[in-house]
Amino acid sequence: MTAPKVGILMGSKSDLGVMEGAAKILEQFEVPFDMKVRSAHRTPQETAEYVQSAEGRGIQVLIAGAGFAAHLAGALAANSILPIIAVPLDSSPLQGLDALLASVQMPQGVPVACMTIGKAGAVNAGLFAIQILSVSDPELAEKFREYRKQMREKILAIEL
Repeated sequence: MTAPKVGILMGSKSDLGVMEGAAKILEQFEVPFDMKVRSAHRTPQETAEYVQSAEGRGIQVLIAGAGFAAHLAGALAANSILPIIAVPLDSSPLQGLDALLASVQMPQGVPVACMTIGKAGAVNAGLFAIQILSVSDPELAEKFREYRKQMREKILAIEL
C-alpha cells in the first residue's frame, strides 16, 4: 500500500459527511491519504502525536475540518511545518461563521490556508492539496490541468 501524502482530520465523526468531499477528490486524482477523527480540545495529545509524526510518514499536506471554535487547523499548524488547509464546518448555531473566523485569524508566524465554509470548502481543500503536491509532481500537475480543462468544457457546452 502506498504511504499517504495527505492527512485529512476532522474534529468529530459527524463532520465526515462534509470531509468526504476532500477524500473523493483525492481518490479521483489517485492521491493516497488517510482520514482520522482528532479533536484539538478532546484529544489534544493524540492530535499532536498525529501531526508531529505526519512528515516522517510521508504526509506532505494536512487538511483540517472543524466547526464551532475550529481550533484544529491551528493546533496542527502549531505542531508542524507542513501546509495546513482549514475547512470551516457549518455545524454551529452561527452556521460556520465562528469556524471561518477562527480559521482565518491565525497569529503571525503560524499560517493556515482557509477554504470556504462547508462542502465546497472540503472539495476545494482536496483540490488545493493537489495543487500543492503538483509543484513537485508533473504527472499530478497534468491531471489537474486536465481536470480544469474538463470543467471549462462542461461550462462551454451549456446551451440555454
